[in-house]
Amino acid sequence: MPASGAVTRSTLRQQIADALRDEVIAGRLQPGREFTVKQIAEQYGVSATPVREALFDLSAQGLLESDQHRGFRVYQFTVADYRALVEARTLVMDAVIRDGFRDQSPSAARQLKYRDALVSLHRRAEEAARAARGGDLDILIGYDLRFWRELGALVGNTYISDFLHRLRVQAWVFAVPYLRGDANVRDWLWKGHADLVAAVALRDRDALCTVIGDYNGHAMTWADQLAAGAPPHPGRGPQPPAADGRAGPTRPGSA
Repeated sequence: MPASGAVTRSTLRQQIADALRDEVIAGRLQPGREFTVKQIAEQYGVSATPVREALFDLSAQGLLESDQHRGFRVYQFTVADYRALVEARTLVMDAVIRDGFRDQSPSAARQLKYRDALVSLHRRAEEAARAARGGDLDILIGYDLRFWRELGALVGNTYISDFLHRLRVQAWVFAVPYLRGDANVRDWLWKGHADLVAAVALRDRDALCTVIGDYNGHAMTWADQLAAGAPPHPGRGPQPPAADGRAGPTRPGSA
C-alpha cells in the first residue's frame, strides 16, 4: 500500500490522486494490485469521499480498473497495449512535427517565450539524461515527464499536450516493473533529450524527425524483445507477471 502520512484538508482529491499516481508510476503499487476505498481512506486518515473521487479520476486516466464488488485494481498493461501507446504517440507527434513549424516568422513576443521555454527544456534534458546514464529510474521518470510536458506546451494545444502526457504516464507504468532491478538498465534507457532540444532550437524538421524516430523506434524494439520472450540477462531482479500470471521476462527498455 502507499506510504502512510497525513494529508491536509485542502484539495484532498487532487493530493490523493497525485500520491497514488506517483506510487503506480514508480512501480510501488504493482500491476494487478487490489485495494478498496476504505483501505486508502484509512491509510491517509481522510474520509471516503475524496478518496473515491481520486480513484475514479485515476480510473479515467487508464491507471486503475474499478470493480463494484472488489474495489480498485492497478491496470496491468500488456505488450500489445504498450505498442499501441507508442503507435498513438508516434502518429500525434508526426502531425505536430509536420505542422508545428509552419510559422517561420513568429512575433517578437512569441520568439521570447520560445527562447525562455528552451532554456528550461535544456535544463530538463540535462537532468533526464544524467538520471538515465545513472540508471536512476525514480529521478528519471519525474524529469522525463516534466521534459515532455514542457516540450508539449510549445505546441500551444493543451488537448494534444494532455493526451501525449497521459500516453507517457501509461507507458512508464508498463515499463517500470520490467526495468526495476535491472542491472543493465542504464545501458538501455533513452538519452536523446538534449538532441531533441537542439533540433527544436534550430527549428530543424529533419533533425527533429530523426530524434523522434529514434525515440519511438527504441520503444518499439524493446516491445519486440518482450513479445519474443527473450531470456533475461544475469543479475536481474524479480520479473513482473505475464498476462497469464506466470513470471514474465525482464528486458531492458525505456518508456
